[in-house]
Amino acid sequence: MKDRLILGIESSCDETAAAVVKNGRVVLSNVISSQIDLHTLYGGVVPEIASRKHIEKINQVIEEALKQAGVTLDDLDGIGVTYGPGLVGALLVGVAEAKAIAYARRLPLIGVHHIEGHVSANYIEHPDLEPPFMCEIISGGHTHLVIVKDYGSFEILGRTRDDAAGEAFDKVARAIGLGYPGGPKIDKLSREGNPTAIAFPRAHVEEAPYDFSFSGLKSAVLNYLNKCHMTQEAICEADVAASFQQAVVDVLVDTAIRGARDYHMTKLAIAGGVASNQSLRKAMAEACEREKIEFYYPSPVFCTDNAAMIGTAAYYEFLKGTRHGLDLNAVPNLKLGER
Repeated sequence: MKDRLILGIESSCDETAAAVVKNGRVVLSNVISSQIDLHTLYGGVVPEIASRKHIEKINQVIEEALKQAGVTLDDLDGIGVTYGPGLVGALLVGVAEAKAIAYARRLPLIGVHHIEGHVSANYIEHPDLEPPFMCEIISGGHTHLVIVKDYGSFEILGRTRDDAAGEAFDKVARAIGLGYPGGPKIDKLSREGNPTAIAFPRAHVEEAPYDFSFSGLKSAVLNYLNKCHMTQEAICEADVAASFQQAVVDVLVDTAIRGARDYHMTKLAIAGGVASNQSLRKAMAEACEREKIEFYYPSPVFCTDNAAMIGTAAYYEFLKGTRHGLDLNAVPNLKLGER
């Protein structure tokens, strides 16, 4: 079969990214322009600033991705772009760019769901991984437990009821004084702390055993910190970070393993920014080994927002015949499974 080259474009939040992917599994280039240093000044992502930076960077990022891959626009077979969910202004920059290239070069345009991209990141480094399998998607705005029935086809078992895991990490990090982004900073600080020092709650939703809720845990941490401030009790930030992180990890691991066991899944993957958390990876690997479940996870560069995962997802949509017209628009609240 002829090799297929897909240009992936990602601009849903604060990374401007472009990648060239061959046959859905081989990454020829993966260029990411991050805005983290800029948004750190404000303690989180400022949507208007993110959109302007995407406009400034997107042409440069695409040119660099093509250069590193050793290809031109004439060599491409399709354009894949994230069109939701995400920040509407940021998404519009990528969508407009993808539509312009597709129109000018008469290339197929494939809109990609951002979460589908995160799941697809696992295909890049695991050539043996094929559906069906279970996947826990853990990113800044999303926590889902899904069965990947086929490429681009999902059965959603559970999702977050309130704060996603990544949001809880950011809010707790801000409360401790670590700043933004919270996930990597808590992960690093927690290695110096005792994960059993403070008994933070592990929330489970009784009527929906695969759903997640991290708002109560976040509030418990904030209440603990406020109590210490009022009573002038010394705070060990490393212990707070480690105990909070352990509570999140316990819930994520328990829920994923329960789902895999209940649905007789022999393969379990994780995806999204929080999937790069070292404690989570270790705990999930140990649990999967006990349950005799094959465990898959992407390298950290493919956990955070990137365009290689979008190119991979777009390739499998391309094979299924998915095509979008020039009326493709940004959908900031796009639900998984919607088109």
